[in-house]
Amino acid sequence: MRLSATSAAIFLASGLTGGAAFVPSSLNGPRSAATSLNVASAPPKVWSPSSWKDAVAKQMPIYDSQEDVDKAIAKLDKVAPLVFAGEVRSLHEKLARVSQGQGFVLMGGDCAESFKEFNVNHVRDTFQVMMQMALVMTFGSSMPVVKIGRMAGQFAKPRSAPDETIDGVTLPSYRGDNVNKEEFTPEARRNDPNLMVDAYYQSAQTLNILRAFSTGGFADMSRLQAWNLDFVETTPEGSRYRELAAKVDESLRFMKAIGIDTSKPDFTTVDFYVAHECLLLPYEQALTRQDSITNDWYDCSAHMVWVGERTRDLDSAHLEFTRGVGNPLGVKISDKCTPQELITTIETMNPQNIPGKITIIVRMGAEKLRSNLPELVNAVRSEGKHVVWVSDPCHGNTFQTETGYKTRDFDAIRAELRAFFDVHDQMGSHPGGVHLEMTGEDVTECTGGESGVNQDTLKERYITACDPRLNGSQALELSFLIADRMQKRRDMQD
Repeated sequence: MRLSATSAAIFLASGLTGGAAFVPSSLNGPRSAATSLNVASAPPKVWSPSSWKDAVAKQMPIYDSQEDVDKAIAKLDKVAPLVFAGEVRSLHEKLARVSQGQGFVLMGGDCAESFKEFNVNHVRDTFQVMMQMALVMTFGSSMPVVKIGRMAGQFAKPRSAPDETIDGVTLPSYRGDNVNKEEFTPEARRNDPNLMVDAYYQSAQTLNILRAFSTGGFADMSRLQAWNLDFVETTPEGSRYRELAAKVDESLRFMKAIGIDTSKPDFTTVDFYVAHECLLLPYEQALTRQDSITNDWYDCSAHMVWVGERTRDLDSAHLEFTRGVGNPLGVKISDKCTPQELITTIETMNPQNIPGKITIIVRMGAEKLRSNLPELVNAVRSEGKHVVWVSDPCHGNTFQTETGYKTRDFDAIRAELRAFFDVHDQMGSHPGGVHLEMTGEDVTECTGGESGVNQDTLKERYITACDPRLNGSQALELSFLIADRMQKRRDMQD
């Protein structure tokens, strides 16, 4: 979570400020103003952190007392930012390189963070698995891996219905711990604005833990073997990881032998960023701050935020809010997204076409992805838009078992990932990353994979507050699949 002195010096020497500082020199020429899709362009509206209130706001909770909302927001207006503009710019720089085929993004973490599940070990274990996955992917692809956790703010969840009925009793749906509580009682399901304040303070603790792990020695390359979680170590993935770690250890010893100092920060620390879905707009607005150096606005609740499939309408309050902040942005799309919609969305969120600003997170299922993604890639390419393409192979593969458990099948997740790489291979575009709902815990929420979880064993450790998550073994297994595909691409390019 740092902007290196080298990067800062480059920015200053180039004389570039704001968004222009993220544009690689090869892209500093004139940008195309027209689109072959003939998407109409209207004069830009005046933006402010509160201008979203004039747009259509979906998936927003209704509170009993506006006075209570105002009091909670007043508290958040006064708190310290969770992240800082320099950190956000550092991530933006890395994503700009990924958009040009010079890196890969790993996004992972809980479907929805919860207050009762929060503890240091839970944060550590997820961070640990992501470090393992990043090492595997880096080794396979020979590319830097940008590590982004769905952490320190991933509380709110969109719902398909405002209410749910159990045994004839109807109550408001559970919308995440920063809105209401999971227990099925009238009091628990009441939307409470004070939970936004509680979520802020838990997010602050999570970020403190992540900063300590990423810069305090835990991420030291010499500790590669120690990153293997106990329950993963005995699996085939754990064995493959140990073999890989041994190769890296051997390389580190060679570096030391020829005089390279492996105690420097490049070997002992890691840049780790956080992101969440931009859903609860009063919370996001309250944590939006104006940078004292550039005067740009940043959503300081996270380094990156994304707009979900259910809230990405072209007239949505969520697009209106995100278009004005300086953070890197994501937008999730399903097979419902047309090329015209996608281009208009990109132009709304990134009118200057700045590389690294927009990440397209694709969630379709394998079959629909193979049918729909090519025309979207073609549209983006023909309009000269700079985006990072990321696969979310989890959301399009959720189903409910006969016994009532919501789950995902590992084979379906793997099939969608393979389809994502296949399409980009065919199109000559860059598969820029993966977005996973996962945890470092030994849960039994998704079936399949070498871990051996099946529908009969789901009940053993099914503890998610919302959607099912890959456990550490399943997540690591996917990272080897990704590494293999990236290595094949590298070999073909060589």
